[in-house]
Amino acid sequence: MIRLGVNIDHVATLRNARGDAYPDPVEAAKLALKWGGDGITAHLREDRRHIRDADMPRLKALAAPLNFEMAATQEMVRIACLLKPHACCLVPEKRTEVTTEGGLDVAGHREVLAPRIARLKDAGIRVSLFIDPDQRQIEASAELGAAVVELHTGAYAHNKPGELERLQHAAGIVTACGLELHAGHGLTYDNVTPVAKLPGLAELNIGHFLISQAVFDGLGPAVRKMKYLINCP
Repeated sequence: MIRLGVNIDHVATLRNARGDAYPDPVEAAKLALKWGGDGITAHLREDRRHIRDADMPRLKALAAPLNFEMAATQEMVRIACLLKPHACCLVPEKRTEVTTEGGLDVAGHREVLAPRIARLKDAGIRVSLFIDPDQRQIEASAELGAAVVELHTGAYAHNKPGELERLQHAAGIVTACGLELHAGHGLTYDNVTPVAKLPGLAELNIGHFLISQAVFDGLGPAVRKMKYLINCP
């Protein structure tokens, strides 16, 4: 059974657009879990454009794993070590980007990442690295002690030729390196099935599409349908 992590960032985006207290991303998280989500993902960005500091302990208090997406900065490592979520997924972050534009360059930033990964692990937090499906990045992730890699599926979602084959090849390398395989970014009802069939895949993290689809179908039914699609024969 492939797990579905539901990213509730964009419920907070909608809340923040008016400066009100609604819609509450924590209530959205509860609903997603009720309808089949296996965990909650939330990205506390440096500019706090959607999820806010006060949201994180409320999400942590839910009876489900919290995947804390974060830049690999000293500030975020400090917050994570205090919060102690189930997992932290380190992602690249630029203040000017609309959404995460690519995978983390683990191989090129070993010296910066190594002590921060070690600190998170010492706090009992499972460390995931969000990377492109590239052998060099996968092997560097294993060498730095990550438990999980999440493959960036954005290029595949944008129909770049050869990307499904690249993801399939990378999945085999992830397994050979002894890492748990997750994937996400840009996945929809229409394109998720081939990714869900990656060998060894344990979890998909999906957010923007589910929150968007909730406008038409409701969040619960959107989560239920996605959970079915990622696990159907």
